[in-house]
Amino acid sequence: QSMDSTLHYIHNDSDLSTNSSFSPEEERKSKVQDVVPQALLDQYLSMTDPSRAQTVDTEIAKHCAYSLPGVALTLGRQNWHCLKDTYETLASDMQWKVRRTLAFSIHELAVILGDQLTAGDLVPVFNGFLKDLDEVRIGVLKHLHDFLKLLHVDKRREYLYQLQEFLVTDNSRNWRFRAELAEQLILLLDLYSAKDIYDYLRPIAFSLCADKVSSVRWISYKLVSEMVKKLYMASTPTFVIDLMNELVEKFCRSHKWSGRQTFVFICQTISEDDCLPMDQFA
Repeated sequence: QSMDSTLHYIHNDSDLSTNSSFSPEEERKSKVQDVVPQALLDQYLSMTDPSRAQTVDTEIAKHCAYSLPGVALTLGRQNWHCLKDTYETLASDMQWKVRRTLAFSIHELAVILGDQLTAGDLVPVFNGFLKDLDEVRIGVLKHLHDFLKLLHVDKRREYLYQLQEFLVTDNSRNWRFRAELAEQLILLLDLYSAKDIYDYLRPIAFSLCADKVSSVRWISYKLVSEMVKKLYMASTPTFVIDLMNELVEKFCRSHKWSGRQTFVFICQTISEDDCLPMDQFA
């Protein structure tokens, strides 16, 4: 019975986020559940009250953000309506540490909530974090594959256009950001078609191969070799041939010794990891 009434609430409250003209009584109802004592949940939700940050603890919003996936898991996805407003309040908190905490756990929350709620309630927050400070963006970047694999294919494709934005950071000395991007792109190869890999991921990979920092370049050689492997196994052979021709053109025939060295290292990785049959490699 209680489950039915909870679902009944969800059904009725699905439009509440867009309609601001409902009564305090309805507002309170939307936060009711029967998994934990209601007083405990109310206490937790009150942690985002600005007056508490001034009188109780300036870090209180960060503690609230840190615990949110655990609270969501305990309440279950059928009670997400109790937490949704608090989550959105935290996601737009003035302190970047609060937003950073949420950015690092948004992929966990997506698993708890499932694809429909993720698409409706988490994707807009995720998109906001993508444009945030580097300290917040790194949380999203570190789990980019974990989050994108939970989205429907068409939704996932929309992010292809944004991946190159990760090459730009607030501080160009922030090379760990680019190293993390290369690591994530290796994982993302499994989520996209050969054409998408060729059109969108290849230019980023080539850019990372020419990075000023050797740690970034080393991961990028692995990325390019995995790309070669993936495109070789695709049904359309033109992608891998074009990719290899470009490797020769860009790096092997480079006027800089560093470019020619990059070519040798990529060849080494391709042969060591058996990314191509030897006759094709030759």
